Amino acid sequence: MIFRHRAALAVVMVLALGGCSLETGERGGNGFEPRPGTVEELEPFHAFIDTRPTPEEFRRVYPDVTLVLPGDIATHEYRTDNSRFFAELDDDGRIIDGEFR
Repeated sequence: MIFRHRAALAVVMVLALGGCSLETGERGGNGFEPRPGTVEELEPFHAFIDTRPTPEEFRRVYPDVTLVLPGDIATHEYRTDNSRFFAELDDDGRIIDGEFR
Protein backbone atom coordinates (compact mmCIF):
# COMPACT_ATOMS: atom_id res chain seq x y z
CA MET A 1 0.00 0.00 0.00
CA ILE A 2 2.79 2.42 0.93
CA PHE A 3 4.64 1.54 -2.27
CA ARG A 4 1.58 2.48 -4.34
CA HIS A 5 1.39 5.91 -2.65
CA ARG A 6 5.11 6.50 -3.17
CA ALA A 7 4.80 5.57 -6.82
CA ALA A 8 1.85 7.93 -7.26
CA LEU A 9 3.73 10.69 -5.43
CA ALA A 10 6.78 10.13 -7.64
CA VAL A 11 4.64 10.42 -10.79
CA VAL A 12 3.05 13.65 -9.54
CA MET A 13 6.46 15.12 -8.68
CA VAL A 14 7.92 14.23 -12.08
CA LEU A 15 4.96 15.79 -13.86
CA ALA A 16 5.16 18.92 -11.71
CA LEU A 17 8.89 19.32 -12.24
CA GLY A 18 8.54 18.58 -15.92
CA GLY A 19 6.35 21.64 -16.26
CA CYS A 20 9.01 23.83 -14.69
CA SER A 21 11.58 25.48 -16.88
CA LEU A 22 14.84 27.24 -16.26
CA GLU A 23 14.13 29.61 -19.13
CA THR A 24 13.32 33.18 -18.17
CA GLY A 25 10.95 33.87 -21.01
CA GLU A 26 13.69 35.48 -23.09
CA ARG A 27 13.69 32.61 -25.54
CA GLY A 28 10.96 30.60 -27.14
CA GLY A 29 11.31 27.37 -29.03
CA ASN A 30 12.91 29.07 -32.02
CA GLY A 31 14.99 31.83 -30.41
CA PHE A 32 14.34 35.09 -28.62
CA GLU A 33 10.76 36.32 -28.46
CA PRO A 34 9.86 39.44 -30.51
CA ARG A 35 10.18 42.71 -28.60
CA PRO A 36 8.14 45.43 -30.28
CA GLY A 37 9.00 49.08 -29.81
CA THR A 38 12.34 50.75 -29.28
CA VAL A 39 15.09 49.33 -27.07
CA GLU A 40 14.54 50.56 -23.52
CA GLU A 41 16.53 47.94 -21.59
CA LEU A 42 20.08 47.61 -22.87
CA GLU A 43 21.14 44.56 -20.85
CA PRO A 44 18.74 42.12 -22.61
CA PHE A 45 19.61 43.78 -25.94
CA HIS A 46 23.34 43.22 -25.42
CA ALA A 47 22.65 39.62 -24.33
CA PHE A 48 20.84 39.13 -27.64
CA ILE A 49 23.71 40.69 -29.63
CA ASP A 50 26.15 38.37 -27.81
CA THR A 51 24.39 35.43 -29.51
CA ARG A 52 25.68 36.79 -32.87
CA PRO A 53 22.27 36.98 -34.58
CA THR A 54 21.82 37.23 -38.32
CA PRO A 55 20.20 40.41 -39.66
CA GLU A 56 17.00 38.40 -40.23
CA GLU A 57 16.96 37.24 -36.59
CA PHE A 58 17.55 40.81 -35.43
CA ARG A 59 14.62 42.09 -37.50
CA ARG A 60 12.37 39.31 -36.17
CA VAL A 61 13.20 40.02 -32.53
CA TYR A 62 13.34 43.84 -32.82
CA PRO A 63 10.85 44.60 -35.62
CA ASP A 64 10.54 48.31 -34.74
CA VAL A 65 14.29 49.03 -34.60
CA THR A 66 15.83 50.09 -37.90
CA LEU A 67 18.86 47.91 -38.59
CA VAL A 68 21.56 49.70 -40.58
CA LEU A 69 24.14 47.32 -42.05
CA PRO A 70 27.59 48.26 -43.36
CA GLY A 71 27.15 49.84 -46.78
CA ASP A 72 23.53 50.89 -46.15
CA ILE A 73 22.68 54.54 -46.72
CA ALA A 74 21.12 56.23 -43.70
CA THR A 75 20.07 59.76 -42.85
CA HIS A 76 21.89 61.71 -40.16
CA GLU A 77 19.04 62.87 -37.93
CA TYR A 78 19.71 62.71 -34.22
CA ARG A 79 17.75 59.98 -32.40
CA THR A 80 17.70 59.43 -28.65
CA ASP A 81 15.14 56.63 -28.50
CA ASN A 82 17.35 53.66 -29.50
CA SER A 83 15.28 53.11 -32.62
CA ARG A 84 18.16 52.76 -35.10
CA PHE A 85 21.06 50.34 -34.66
CA PHE A 86 24.20 50.52 -36.79
CA ALA A 87 25.56 46.98 -36.81
CA GLU A 88 29.04 45.59 -37.21
CA LEU A 89 29.19 42.18 -38.91
CA ASP A 90 31.67 39.32 -38.78
CA ASP A 91 32.89 37.46 -41.87
CA ASP A 92 29.81 35.20 -41.75
CA GLY A 93 27.42 38.17 -41.87
CA ARG A 94 26.38 37.88 -38.22
CA ILE A 95 25.97 40.90 -35.97
CA ILE A 96 28.80 41.09 -33.45
CA ASP A 97 28.57 44.70 -32.24
CA GLY A 98 27.26 48.10 -33.14
CA GLU A 99 25.77 51.25 -31.71
CA PHE A 100 22.59 53.25 -31.56
CA ARG A 101 22.68 56.59 -33.38
